[in-house]
Amino acid sequence: QVQLVESGGGLVQPGGSLRISCVASDPTFNTYSKGWFRQTPGKEREFVAAISGNGGGTYHAASVRGRFRISRDNVKNTVLLQMNSLTTEDTAIYYCAAQRAPTNWTFYKEVDEYNYWGQGTQVTVSS
Repeated sequence: QVQLVESGGGLVQPGGSLRISCVASDPTFNTYSKGWFRQTPGKEREFVAAISGNGGGTYHAASVRGRFRISRDNVKNTVLLQMNSLTTEDTAIYYCAAQRAPTNWTFYKEVDEYNYWGQGTQVTVSS
């Protein structure tokens, strides 16, 4: 059972930047497909970005492409999300997700493709 713990959320002004991170308990975390999702009250959980185990494959949702960047630090068992040019529309609880993958190039974009989830970290964009 993989445990995921997010951190780094907080309050930021529109146009600002924030980096959130997620550390995993499993030392083989670097082989997992990893993703970030977000959710606001009354809405379904929304895909933000994903990265393959070897880091060579990444995908970002159209709504964040060019502003957000997912990356991973295998030494620290961590997946990161750098968020730039934030807008009020980015306000949400951000969740880290992970799933064992058949290849090091695999990444997943759907909520039901992930079995392991963190508890979430709140990101609020407001002036």
